[in-house]
Amino acid sequence: MFNDQDQSFMQVAIDASVTAMEAGDMPFGAVLASADGRGLLVARNNQITSGDCTGHAEMVLVREATRQLGAASLAGATVYASGEPCAMCAGAMFWAGIKRVVYAASTQDIIDALGAPMLPMTSSQTLAGAVPAVQVQGPLSGLQAAQVLRAFAARPAG
Repeated sequence: MFNDQDQSFMQVAIDASVTAMEAGDMPFGAVLASADGRGLLVARNNQITSGDCTGHAEMVLVREATRQLGAASLAGATVYASGEPCAMCAGAMFWAGIKRVVYAASTQDIIDALGAPMLPMTSSQTLAGAVPAVQVQGPLSGLQAAQVLRAFAARPAG
């Protein structure tokens, strides 16, 4: 189901999740690959440092791609996410024209590592019946991404 290119882009997304954690944000990262497979942009969660509750990695990615590359860059693209996108992010990617979402840590992995608050709806559930369809695949490198989530959860408070 996954190829070397998928593995490579997912590693970049997981690396971005570590960068987010090191900056004090939730540990999530995302990569945008064009419809023809070129890596276009990397984003990380910034909801804490930006003070924006919608600063999830996928939302940041969609906004930055639109601003830097134009909305057409998203049409038919793939997003690689270190954690399974929430309902908000799945909806944003649908409206942006993303055709494929590949995730690492599953929604259950995220819940197990981070607890609440949580919208326990998977990307597949959110996008079920979407027209046009969005392909959701995962987990890919889920154990590695879940380790980052657990490391974040284990950090001392403050």
